[in-house]
Amino acid sequence: MGWENEMGASDRRIAALLRQVATQDVVELRQEMAVAKRVAAQAYVAEQYGFEYGEARREGHNKQVLAVYLYRDPRPEARAREAATIAAYPQAGMGGAVPGLKPGTLSPLPEAEAAVALMKDRIGYDVMAKAADKGQKRFAYAMTGVAAAVFLLMGKWVEGVAVGAVLAAFLVGAFRLSDVRRQRVADRLTAGGFTAVTDEHGRRRFLRPGQQLPGHANPFTPRP
Repeated sequence: MGWENEMGASDRRIAALLRQVATQDVVELRQEMAVAKRVAAQAYVAEQYGFEYGEARREGHNKQVLAVYLYRDPRPEARAREAATIAAYPQAGMGGAVPGLKPGTLSPLPEAEAAVALMKDRIGYDVMAKAADKGQKRFAYAMTGVAAAVFLLMGKWVEGVAVGAVLAAFLVGAFRLSDVRRQRVADRLTAGGFTAVTDEHGRRRFLRPGQQLPGHANPFTPRP
């Protein structure tokens, strides 16, 4: 179609997103880690069409790809929100206006900035929590031990001890810094009305009040 040839990169991303919205119950967004705000903006748009943020994690080569998953919310209020959005933005995905975004961009309008920022925080928190879980920490410390052992096996005792000590100190500092950053994000999410819960892997997650974690038969059924 002619309008497809005239669309910019941002419009094409929105068009691809809305094709998923129209045909799938799970929307997957993938973007380089350095531009997480773009994914947050797209996730915000998906929520206007009756989807709800589910989870985020690093994937791909060297874990440089941010993958975000959203799930269709079957509740009546979500379906009503979808219908209202479709009626208000009939040209979205075809080069027309998109809910909450400046024309032709993935930048939020002033009225959507706070919601997009909270979405970015939810995504960032989940990614940081995954990186900081006990399994990841054990692996990092194990690699430190391996690096030190290589020097020890070569008979370089001083170098081996020094390498092990330096790497261990670096990891301790990095994990502490990550904990501080994660707590700051958690504070913003709590202030934004989200509720902290613990998932089946022991990780802390933030949900809207009354919702359940993805993985249930209906993850958006209100809790009893």
